[in-house]
Amino acid sequence: MPLRYLLDTNILSDLVHRPHGTVATRITAAGEETVCTNIIVAAELRFGAAKSGSRKLTNRVDLILSAVEILALEAPADHHYGKLRQHLARHGTSIGPNDMLIAAHALSAGLSVVTANTGEFSRVAGLNVENWLAE
Repeated sequence: MPLRYLLDTNILSDLVHRPHGTVATRITAAGEETVCTNIIVAAELRFGAAKSGSRKLTNRVDLILSAVEILALEAPADHHYGKLRQHLARHGTSIGPNDMLIAAHALSAGLSVVTANTGEFSRVAGLNVENWLAE
């Protein structure tokens, strides 16, 4: 089964803190082979763990990231990013720089972004966004 869902930072963070919670249930229902994240999200999670100074949290992040496919950011995501950034800037609806890279990556790979940050990602035309924490 092909990849379908790119899990955003807040979704994986919830999984780190609640390993048997809603996100875990949704991953099981979707099929573990259909979910992934990307290097930007992995970097954000690792920053959060390092900032906390908690070895326990760092170990949990390591465990979660070892179980999820982490996609590298590569072409043609750069093309999507350029068009997306120009479009959002022209319309005065910019989103955060990491979210823009995550959205461009998802668009280029044909993936749905799973996030609790639907306000930002819903500004991206053509991007399928799901919130597994609100459903």
